[in-house]
Amino acid sequence: MTEGGSIVPFPLSDTAVEADVADETMVRNPAERLHMAEAVRMAEAIVFASAEPVSEKQIGQRLPDGIDVPAVMAELQQTYERRGVNLVHVGDGWAFRTAGDLAFLMSRDSVQQKKLSRAALEVLAIIAYHQPVTRAEIEDIRGVETSKGTLDTLMETGWIRMRGRRRTPGRPVTYGTTDSFLDHFALEELRDLPGIDELKGAGLLSTRMPANFSIPVPPSDPDLLTDDEDPMTDVDLEELGLLTPKVTDD
Repeated sequence: MTEGGSIVPFPLSDTAVEADVADETMVRNPAERLHMAEAVRMAEAIVFASAEPVSEKQIGQRLPDGIDVPAVMAELQQTYERRGVNLVHVGDGWAFRTAGDLAFLMSRDSVQQKKLSRAALEVLAIIAYHQPVTRAEIEDIRGVETSKGTLDTLMETGWIRMRGRRRTPGRPVTYGTTDSFLDHFALEELRDLPGIDELKGAGLLSTRMPANFSIPVPPSDPDLLTDDEDPMTDVDLEELGLLTPKVTDD
């Protein structure tokens, strides 16, 4: 809009003026910025000192009251975005990891782990995509028997866990993946697992798949039990040899 050859700005609404003032206050308030900067430093120390990914809930319990934890973590993540170490989201937690493009620098110092067998890889893939899944269901999908040793090996890697008990005769154990599985394969959540098109593109699936072939969508929250699952109890763990029976005095 012009007036007499000069540019005259359109009048701002009261809401717009208030928003601009609020934005300027946030930017120009040194005390608030200092408070946020200190919270970011504290969160950085918490995540750096932890050997495992730290959840936002755990971080919030250690930061001062009233701190916007997601905003703190977003700012810290941005700070490390172009550094040799990045702040990454692993499941529902945060962790520092070597930048992906610098992983080759760590190859000489990394421990060479024994490769998983073909059977173990198949079982791991089935659990990842079909969880919660029982041993019988794994065997039904694979079409062959699955040895207990294969499941034990995967559990020793820390990539799978016993989730609960299926509410069916015999109450079979259900299996699912862990945050360590997500961390190892650089996945933020299970929904980041490759889909059918990605698997075909990588040559892991035949291009001549049956028309009705599909890949199940993993659950968004792997820790949430389904309607046909019961949680594991101490009695269940004792039966499975995962918990030492309590000794009682007669």
